[in-house]
Amino acid sequence: GSVVLGAMIGGVLGAKLYYLIDHWDQTVLDPRGQILTGAGLTYYGGLLGGALLAFFAAWRNKVPFLQLIDMCAPLMALGYAIGRFGCFLNGDDYGLPTDVPWGMSFPKGSPPTLETVHPTQMYEVLWGGAIFAFLWMIRKANEMYLGRMFGLYLILAGIERFVVEYWRTNVPMGGLTVAQWISVVLFSIGIVLVVLSNRRALEVQESRAV
Repeated sequence: GSVVLGAMIGGVLGAKLYYLIDHWDQTVLDPRGQILTGAGLTYYGGLLGGALLAFFAAWRNKVPFLQLIDMCAPLMALGYAIGRFGCFLNGDDYGLPTDVPWGMSFPKGSPPTLETVHPTQMYEVLWGGAIFAFLWMIRKANEMYLGRMFGLYLILAGIERFVVEYWRTNVPMGGLTVAQWISVVLFSIGIVLVVLSNRRALEVQESRAV
């Protein structure tokens, strides 16, 4: 229970903090309004904040954290896809203007636009659904590889967001958007988790063979 509570609290705080950083120009102009508004909760911030506090709570309560996040990995991908579909229905987080055949306008969006833009929400719905399907199919085969499922999730989700950002309206900072910088970090963490899980599994197999 404390792990779930920690994840929930960390998720809300992380989602809000990420939003404030990503919309820094608005935060500087109206910090109190941006902090107190119920809007402005981002997935990446929620993921990072939730994972950090869940890790702390799991460590305090001696819960096997890697096993926990491996179980949650497919559901995180599914939740992301569902959340992005909600953004699509609300007309939020659409992309740059485009002339591709599947471009759309969001006259009642947030903010409204009559221009034809990339429906980046649907790009992420499709990618998130594909990640969920992939992780769900391989979950049984990876039960002995603690950390691998979550590592694969971070790798695939990091690639997805990094690529989609090129069609979104977020302003770069140091050559990349905030989301892209975070994608690089998550991708790197994912690689480390996969490598370490493979190494641990190999050591277990070798010890059993002795």
